[in-house]
Amino acid sequence: MDAEVGLPAQIVKPWSRVRLTAGVPVAAAVRRRQLVWVPSPEELAWRFPGTALALPYPFAAAAAPIMTDSHVWGSLVLIWPASHPYELAPAERESIERACGELSELLRQAAESEDPPRPGDGPRVLDPARDRPENPDHGSAAGYLDRLREGCVAVDLEGSITFVSATAADQLGGDVTGLLGKPLWEAASWLQDAVFEDRCRAAVVSQEPTSCVARRPDGSEMDIKLYPDPTGISLRLTPALADHLARGHPHHPGPGGMAKADAYYNFLHMAAALTRALNVREIVELVADHVMPVFKVQAMAILIAEGRRMKIVGSHGYDSEVLDRFDGLPLTSHTPAEEVLRTREPAFFADWDELRQAHPEAVQHDEMAAWAFLPLTVSDEIIGTFVLAFGQPHTFTAEERSSLTALAGLTAQALDRALLYDTKDRLAHSLQETLLPNSLPDFADLEVAARYVPANRGVGIGGDFYDLIRLNDTSAAAVIGDVQGHNMTAAALMGQVRTAIHAHAVAGANPGEVLKHTNRLLIDVDTDLFTSCLLIHFDLQLRTLCVASAGHLPPLLRPPNMPAEIIDVPAGLLLGVDPDADYPTLEAPFPPGAVLALYTDGLVETPEIDLDVAIGDLASHLTHASSEPMHAICDLLVNHAPHTGRRADDIALLLIEHRPASG
Repeated sequence: MDAEVGLPAQIVKPWSRVRLTAGVPVAAAVRRRQLVWVPSPEELAWRFPGTALALPYPFAAAAAPIMTDSHVWGSLVLIWPASHPYELAPAERESIERACGELSELLRQAAESEDPPRPGDGPRVLDPARDRPENPDHGSAAGYLDRLREGCVAVDLEGSITFVSATAADQLGGDVTGLLGKPLWEAASWLQDAVFEDRCRAAVVSQEPTSCVARRPDGSEMDIKLYPDPTGISLRLTPALADHLARGHPHHPGPGGMAKADAYYNFLHMAAALTRALNVREIVELVADHVMPVFKVQAMAILIAEGRRMKIVGSHGYDSEVLDRFDGLPLTSHTPAEEVLRTREPAFFADWDELRQAHPEAVQHDEMAAWAFLPLTVSDEIIGTFVLAFGQPHTFTAEERSSLTALAGLTAQALDRALLYDTKDRLAHSLQETLLPNSLPDFADLEVAARYVPANRGVGIGGDFYDLIRLNDTSAAAVIGDVQGHNMTAAALMGQVRTAIHAHAVAGANPGEVLKHTNRLLIDVDTDLFTSCLLIHFDLQLRTLCVASAGHLPPLLRPPNMPAEIIDVPAGLLLGVDPDADYPTLEAPFPPGAVLALYTDGLVETPEIDLDVAIGDLASHLTHASSEPMHAICDLLVNHAPHTGRRADDIALLLIEHRPASG
């Protein structure tokens, strides 16, 4: 932002820098290269919900691009009171276009000069033009005001006192001379109140009179009326009457009767929480916690358009019978939800008669008495309808309509992210499942169990893998590994590694040679990712095993009737690091009744626990589970992982037991 006029610097500060992709009118005008006109708070709420929540006040706005031919230099934003006619007059449009044209020519000329204009450290605050000259005869005006029982105060846009009557000075606890030039909230600390601050913002943004009631230090109430213009605010301070207080003015009620400051605290808390929501269930829970209690909503449903039908993706408070009636209705059903999807405009019905009047064919299937049908809009595209239902007839105020519509817009953005995340998550795990073996081969002398547990949502697809390979009737190979990273590249590389190991092992190479060949393959692929791997060959006739490691965690062996122990395998380099790396092998007995455990770091590694201690704990759990079936041991070991609740890494586990010879 280069310059602004008519608003306090504190209000415009959040827009000192605006991303071109932001969901605000100024950025939309630049992106579309055309004037963006927002005539009402309701339209601002569903088109630009973030702006509506940041400035929850009645006003109209226009944003126009400053451009020369195809080059956009910037944007001009104008704000009117909400009383402005719904359409811009032709003369207004012409004036805006002319101003933008003159500005663009000035910017073009400046850009061609030796000193092109650049934004400063912050927006320049210009002096507003005055409709009429100031009255120089302050003395007579002050005398007139001092005779009134009401206090009169004038402040500029930054809140500094420019005029104060004697009565107001007494009410503020000072004298006229000492108060002039002071910030109002510094002169009277009891005005450092969220409700009063909100009303000041509402006055300067909307340019409409407003009011509130504030409590003085002695417990008395002061009725404050605010009259704004582009240069500041005039305030009228009157001691509040008892019957005035009885009507509830002191707290300036917001939506649903909740104090306005409390209501918007809930909304902003929800808006922040929505940015972290990863799925539709979390979004529904946030709405249930932060919207339904504020507005006394009885039930809600989220419907999206999918395959020419309306699909319910989330709900709260509705019976399944009601949901079943509306889930899957065609887009031509002419229901209120479908109409909102088609017209992009919210619909509010205070009672059943209002809904029936707008939709004579409607049939009531629930026990609700009032409804709000809100568009779920993302980047000017509507993806569905947000339905809120009330147990009692409910007349929607203009403020409620704007607030609900803005919250629907924020919900739509979170929903769009959640649906996209769900799609990517399903694709990623489908890919991972196809790269892992569907089943493991059967061996007469081996019992095998395996588990793969993906990381928590938001971490991405992992590169852990395992496999059991039949070499011949009396020998087998087991492999476990972990490709660095959590993305599609890691998963694809994991598939290549698993295939290469399988091919070289079946060809008859020993474990060290298999890892050496696979390492060279990864070097040739020229990937930036490294892979740890552990490969074991079993000779079931000789009852031995041969193992080689490429920087992987050591396997655990539980001999029959003995504690589990760590096999100290010589550690070679990770695959993909050095083309000349060697991988030494180690031979060990594998008697009947022994159990071998191969695992990835997701099962044992966590920042709070030493790795050696964690592996020792795993060996202890394997020892104590000696009497359990193999699949039960798998579940036991996975459930004893130190971070099972919130996993930052996926887990792969392969258990192999050498069965005693029968007969």
